[in-house]
Amino acid sequence: MNRRRILCFGDSNTHGTNPCGPRFGEEDRWPMLLQAHLGERFRVLEEGFGGRTIAFDDPVEGGYKSAMQYLPPCLLSHNPLDLVILMLGTNDTKQRFAMSAPAIAQALAHLIRLCHLYALDGRGETTRVLVVAPPPLNENVLGTRMAGAFDARSVEVSKHLAEEYLRMSKLMRCEFLNAADFCRASEEDGVHLAKTGHHALARGVADKVLEIFKEE
Repeated sequence: MNRRRILCFGDSNTHGTNPCGPRFGEEDRWPMLLQAHLGERFRVLEEGFGGRTIAFDDPVEGGYKSAMQYLPPCLLSHNPLDLVILMLGTNDTKQRFAMSAPAIAQALAHLIRLCHLYALDGRGETTRVLVVAPPPLNENVLGTRMAGAFDARSVEVSKHLAEEYLRMSKLMRCEFLNAADFCRASEEDGVHLAKTGHHALARGVADKVLEIFKEE
């Protein structure tokens, strides 16, 4: 069977960080739940990393955080790929980076270009890209353990990522999905998805993936 290969590239919410405990198991992480929804015709690959940004290595949390640096070899190692799902941007809203929503979207456009350069499907053609806007930070993040990284400006910027990502996706001719249509950041830490959020997001992404490939 020639299975379609999908790469899920993101941060801790793709890695499966539990807002109040250890990492979620495969049965509760949205990429693996996506695999279960799509079935044997697809192969879903997880590439989530806590603290990953679109554009920066992190002076506080350490190196290897920049997607711009890591994405090209990651794509080359996983080729052929039929779809790359990008869900990033939450960490770029941290107060130490002081990025606006339009600036984060411009950085995302560079990641999309990297996908077009380095990701190829089994026919040697450019891989499709699905941009997923992450859910906004929960308003209560300022009263959680994450308050040292995110401030009120971070919360406000996170609310505008979806509209900026939609605009950029249209310009770059990518598919788009707003995660906030299916899930929200947890009450526990204001950043990470709860188990129910992973399950809801997986169903939403699965429907979108099937729509993308419905005519093939």
